[in-house]
Amino acid sequence: MIATFDAGEQPLNEIWLTFLNGPDIAELALDDADVLTAVEDGLRAQGLGQTVVEPRMHLMPDPAFRGHFNILRGYIAPLGLAGVKTVGDFVGNYEAGLPSEMALLTLFDPRTGMPVAILDATAITEMRTGAVTALGARHLARPDAKVLGHIGARGTSYWNVRLLDRIFDFAEIRVHSLRPGSREAFAARLEHDLGKPVIVAGDWRTCAAGADIVVEASRLDRPQPMLKTEWIAPGALVVPYGTMSAVELSLTDIMDKIVVDDWGQCRSGPFGALRQHVDSGRLSEQTLHGELCEIVAGLKPGRERADETILLWHRGLSLSDIALGAAMLRKAGERGIGQRLRFA
Repeated sequence: MIATFDAGEQPLNEIWLTFLNGPDIAELALDDADVLTAVEDGLRAQGLGQTVVEPRMHLMPDPAFRGHFNILRGYIAPLGLAGVKTVGDFVGNYEAGLPSEMALLTLFDPRTGMPVAILDATAITEMRTGAVTALGARHLARPDAKVLGHIGARGTSYWNVRLLDRIFDFAEIRVHSLRPGSREAFAARLEHDLGKPVIVAGDWRTCAAGADIVVEASRLDRPQPMLKTEWIAPGALVVPYGTMSAVELSLTDIMDKIVVDDWGQCRSGPFGALRQHVDSGRLSEQTLHGELCEIVAGLKPGRERADETILLWHRGLSLSDIALGAAMLRKAGERGIGQRLRFA
């Protein structure tokens, strides 16, 4: 169950909030189970109608900067928290030694609008994305899945592989990314942390073809059909979530089920792995099996047969950010981590 966060009563002339910076988040060291539980509880609340989630908004300051900001907004009633996350998505940041995605999460008391906390949400974004990938696979992949093909080495990619492997204990993990240096470093980190060999694939086909679970988390400047439909094995789970589409239009034609994290969010906006599929009518409310939250809450079935080929498209939920941020805030309070900042 999700525990309610109590912001507490504060004098009207003295309002304080908690600030958790990047080192604070690292010191909390949430383990895999903590991350999965928090995000799963948020999905369950969504499925039970105990949340409000607004489609993300975008701000593109200048096309020359090769990036944009995403603004995500939501409310989780059982937590007693509303939240707004702003995350930058700039594909060229590696050239300056910066993460491509950096984020800030603000949490509020929904009864009064008073701020409760500000958190560095860069790691939160990476963890919650990996958790949604892994939780989706728990319900939608074959339980005996043993081969993972992962394309992309961005920050969220590490948590995809780490949490997926926690659930499936893969016999084979393949990774690929555009830059050889990034994929080599990614594989080395995974080998160290997971304690098993990781195959560095030199191209998309070698990475994805025949895998039981295929995750596409690429960093493309523009839509390009890099992931070929013919490479997807019957009975596989495919999880594409790149900002720019990297899949063929025919990908949805082979799917027995298509699941999203939030249909209202997926059907709008200029970005996303299945943007062209929505715009062309290939993916619609009629062809959609359901939202992941409905499956987590037990309202719709996940995988029902071993031979089902299934696609999960998640664009990233504010609710997952809020749920994980709340878990970190609680743990920080228990351990005395973070700073108290005066707001008013």
